[in-house]
Amino acid sequence: MSFVQKTLHLPAYPRGFHLITRQIERELADELAKIRVGVLYAFIQHTSASLSLNENADPTVRQDFESHFNRMVPENAPYRHDDEGPDDMPAHLKAALLGHAVTVPITAGRLNLGTWQGIYLGEHRNHGGPRTVVVTVWGE
Repeated sequence: MSFVQKTLHLPAYPRGFHLITRQIERELADELAKIRVGVLYAFIQHTSASLSLNENADPTVRQDFESHFNRMVPENAPYRHDDEGPDDMPAHLKAALLGHAVTVPITAGRLNLGTWQGIYLGEHRNHGGPRTVVVTVWGE
């Protein structure tokens, strides 16, 4: 069994949900190719952004995610933690609801995602800046 860990530096994305599957696959192409059966674990090192798996084909799904989460966790509510602006605490709550990591099986050197699945970066801040994702791959 082999283990590989890489830190990916994502550029700043605008607020919303963004597919990052291809970027992960590109940056780990050599490592994935060596795995017959294994696991990819991706962990975001931030408290105001998230990772999740969902629909990868229709961009309106990502738009609906953003609008729904904005209604569910509104800005300008009476939050105590608001030092960094009205999107600060809502970003933390959205990240907690969606999660900080995804786990994907690897089969025959490829991510074994469903036909319509992709890895999302949820950027919950208006100006979140670059994000860091630690990806660990293991298998045989």
